[in-house]
Amino acid sequence: MNSSYTIIIADDHPLFRNALFQSVHMAVSGANLLEADSLTALLSLLDKQADPDLLLLDLKMPGANGMSGLIQLRSEYPELPIVVVSANEEPTIVSQVKTHGAFGFIPKSSDMRTLINALNQVLNGDPYFPEGLITNHAACDDLTEKLAALTPQQYKVLGMLSDGLLNKQIAYELNVSEATIKAHMTAIFRKLGVKNRTQAVILLKQVHE
Repeated sequence: MNSSYTIIIADDHPLFRNALFQSVHMAVSGANLLEADSLTALLSLLDKQADPDLLLLDLKMPGANGMSGLIQLRSEYPELPIVVVSANEEPTIVSQVKTHGAFGFIPKSSDMRTLINALNQVLNGDPYFPEGLITNHAACDDLTEKLAALTPQQYKVLGMLSDGLLNKQIAYELNVSEATIKAHMTAIFRKLGVKNRTQAVILLKQVHE
């Protein structure tokens, strides 16, 4: 395999990050491996790093709420191949990951051989999604598409709504005015086809279950 690959591993668990680091080294000898333990650290790294070949992304990291990290990264780095590595192997999550533009999905429960095959496949330019984990459930896909229509900032607002934050708290966290948050809410409700924050939060929870 080409030894000049630059691969970023983004995961906040040091033990798993280390295990993944070693596995990637075995799959791609001599690769330049970089690590990040939060979304902020990852964005800072991407800002400095010219065109990495692959990002291995954990969905649950400080700064990322569900799919928000993936959505933000896809928006800011549309050319970067992102493979989600997650302990959550629910078909709905895998379908969402695919809809939001990830290049692959590797379950954290994968054995070494599966991981190496997946990495080789992705670096050769072919997406990797485990058989049997992609759902064709129409309702789920419809909901996923609605969520995919949200901008990264709108998804962030929805995630904070889900955490029970009030408009003024969200405005403070995102360093914008309350009027901006209200405008985001209106757009979110319209895109999701709901009338209020309760319905929006219920929709988000359905997808994350």
